[in-house]
Amino acid sequence: MSLIELNKRQDAILQIVKENGPITGEHIAERLGLTRATLRPDLAILTMAGFLDARPRVGYFYAGKKNAVVLTESMLNLKVKDFQASPVVVFDQMTVYDAIIHMFSEDVGTLFVIDRDEILQGVLSRKDLLRSSIGSQDLNKIPVHMIMTRMPNIAYCKNSDTLVDAAKKLIERAIDSMPVVKETEAGVQVIGRVTKTNITRAFISLAETHDL
Repeated sequence: MSLIELNKRQDAILQIVKENGPITGEHIAERLGLTRATLRPDLAILTMAGFLDARPRVGYFYAGKKNAVVLTESMLNLKVKDFQASPVVVFDQMTVYDAIIHMFSEDVGTLFVIDRDEILQGVLSRKDLLRSSIGSQDLNKIPVHMIMTRMPNIAYCKNSDTLVDAAKKLIERAIDSMPVVKETEAGVQVIGRVTKTNITRAFISLAETHDL
């Protein structure tokens, strides 16, 4: 069961406990016209989630939502659009040499490669650029589309996605940054970027807000 959504019976239990607590499970069941055994799973869920406190031989008290529960709900509701950064893009015909300069001047670890229609074509990481610079190749003659990771092998997200889902993709792909895109008839356009750093900052800020 989600920590965010309670069913109608659980909402009814909370209301009874708010108005009549402390109250025993038997008395709650009587008010709802149900058996104690039927309510046992709901009472256990509400207690474990922090909505209720239970004391032996006394009954149930309304506890409200404990900080951990509120934090979990808040974390699950964080959206990419509220924390995404501006994307750093380069055109697919840019040389590797110019891309290296651009990456370090922008102080980022990932460049998103687009075509003249601003459609996402690939991603360049520091590792890609470092790998291409080893050897005697003339970096001024190699376009970035020769060394980039290409679509469709690129992880990306939309600004309506949750930060939790974005974080999962970053971890699963072992990458530091991911483009935020919007879909068009021609392909996907880059409208932002999400990184491990700004996800971490968002979660830390949330934890500090809830004093955990």
